[in-house]
Amino acid sequence: MSRIEKAFQNQKAFIPFVTGGDPTLDITEQLLYAMEEAGADLIEIGIPFSDPIAEGIVIQGANERALSAGCTTDKLFDMICRARKRVTVPMVFLTYLNPIYTYGKERFMKRCRECGIDGIIVPDMPFEEKGELSGVCEEYGVDIISLIAPTSKERIRMIAGDAKGYIYCVSSLGVTGVRSEIRTDIAGMVRLVREITKIPCAVGFGISAPEQARKMAEVADGAIVGSAIVKLIAQYGKDCVPHVAEYVRTMKGALS
Repeated sequence: MSRIEKAFQNQKAFIPFVTGGDPTLDITEQLLYAMEEAGADLIEIGIPFSDPIAEGIVIQGANERALSAGCTTDKLFDMICRARKRVTVPMVFLTYLNPIYTYGKERFMKRCRECGIDGIIVPDMPFEEKGELSGVCEEYGVDIISLIAPTSKERIRMIAGDAKGYIYCVSSLGVTGVRSEIRTDIAGMVRLVREITKIPCAVGFGISAPEQARKMAEVADGAIVGSAIVKLIAQYGKDCVPHVAEYVRTMKGALS
């Protein structure tokens, strides 16, 4: 059984997201340990990039801070390799096609395997272009995490049929960010997936409060939270670790 399969086994998964290198790589490493200890079942890590088109202003700011602090893809890989000696939950990169191709897709996936990265999320890669990376990902045992959105509709079954790891259900149109209300029919999206596959579905984009996470987990297999955590990191800077840990503990508690 893979680490990702174990993360969803007999439980609703809580999945926090942080941008690698925000505010520093050392703090990101401490956050990985603290979030796992606080109950995170899987951790998504953003590779800082100058043009993160799927991100709202909060995570854009995190990318800028990380790049300004000198974070590079190589340095992030080195930190993940160190962290993997202690972190037992799955770790997934969120990145864009440009950083992967700039690094070299073969070299990138080889390093993912060496460092224990379980999957990648690539928001600017349409399903129809998945073939650009699927071969090399398969070769190195890295799952491409598929995204489905409210606009996917009839494409949901097609995407689900080819999915690996888990499916990222995008709860709202637009970019990432905290939302006071989520109106999307997540249950309907998950139903369409379930007609095709038993792969877990985790909901992200806009979740920030325990009640929102609980509601999403009632109809899906887990909740993903990014912007609310990145806001805490921006607020507390190098002192953010205990605040993020407490937030993760509260959110995981809402799913239990």
